[in-house]
Amino acid sequence: MTNPKLALIPSGYKTATVYSILPNNADGDFAYERNGSATRVRKDGLIEEVVDDTPRLDWLNSDCPSLLLEPQRTNIQAYSENFSGAAWTPSLVTITANSSICPNGELTAYKLETTSSVGSLNGFLQITANTEYTYSLFVKADTTSICKIELYDTISSSRYFYGTVIFDMATETISTSLATASFDKLDGGWYRLKMTATSPNPLLGSTGVQISLTQAGSIFIWGAQMEAGGYATSYIKNVDDINGVTRLKDECFNGGDADLFDITEGTFFVDSYVYNSGNFTTISLSDGSVSNRLILIFQNYGTQVRVFSSGGVDSFLYLTFDQRNKIAVTFKENEYKFFINGALVGSDTSATVPSGMDRLNFSNNTNVSNHFEGKVYDTRVYDRVLTEAEAITLTTI
Repeated sequence: MTNPKLALIPSGYKTATVYSILPNNADGDFAYERNGSATRVRKDGLIEEVVDDTPRLDWLNSDCPSLLLEPQRTNIQAYSENFSGAAWTPSLVTITANSSICPNGELTAYKLETTSSVGSLNGFLQITANTEYTYSLFVKADTTSICKIELYDTISSSRYFYGTVIFDMATETISTSLATASFDKLDGGWYRLKMTATSPNPLLGSTGVQISLTQAGSIFIWGAQMEAGGYATSYIKNVDDINGVTRLKDECFNGGDADLFDITEGTFFVDSYVYNSGNFTTISLSDGSVSNRLILIFQNYGTQVRVFSSGGVDSFLYLTFDQRNKIAVTFKENEYKFFINGALVGSDTSATVPSGMDRLNFSNNTNVSNHFEGKVYDTRVYDRVLTEAEAITLTTI
């Protein structure tokens, strides 16, 4: 298979720039912006904070890094690492600081231990009614392996739970009520437990989170996060701000130039993990206008990727979100073909090829909206139409 004109396989970067693999000069490099710090998982499995405009090559649960691109999110869980802080109230439990190495490599994890057969730690939250929230917490088994997290609203001193998850770390099993849940497995016996639920409407009293031990014993905890949205994003440290700490969005754009994309036929390939974000997100090859563009549009209801070309293509293809997907579009005049995860899934025989394209954006053609949300493992543009066999091989998971 011939080399692509442009290939982004995340590996090299500097402040405000993500390097392309091909070409191996600045002609293929991408601009990158994030106006604030953020976290990533390093190759050694530890979470680290990186400063403004530093691209995040993330190694979570992978043997190779991905470029992590996330929207703006706010962690409204104050004292996210200090479980003896003002936002937390223990009930039949003791909390002991500096009891284990936490996921960032520091000795700052807390031990949560019952003083009876059961117990809980209750955290204060300020939330909005009828809003989808995702709560996440890093947990590690000690003398017990089961923990429960519940989101609640208080009614006349009684708690109304609107989301519950029980996680057994020994068997890696989850049960839920009024919520969806999943976990990430990290090094050192740590898990990041994640649950998504919708807050009550209206809110009737004080609101919070309850972290419970359902049997006598202890676990370790670190890094609590409550954010508005349908999935958990990377960890945002909130020292003590009850109004929340915000991480701004990632932007990656302007890869390539007019010489690289001066093509009349070719192949557009993307290997990415697509979040079912509820938003309308895109990856676009264009000249910065709507007149000449070939774009992948990830529909906000999480069931389709739309292939749109200003040359006349407008096809809707089914896609499974919240997993890694490989997508390729081969194009020449009156022959577009679409491949997803090793299968030819569609075609179009009456379209032209956009001309004058000069940039690849992980957003819309002007990089002002529809920023991609997920992880990018590989992106390529070829100046020839790959054969069906080549495209199937390229897109096979």
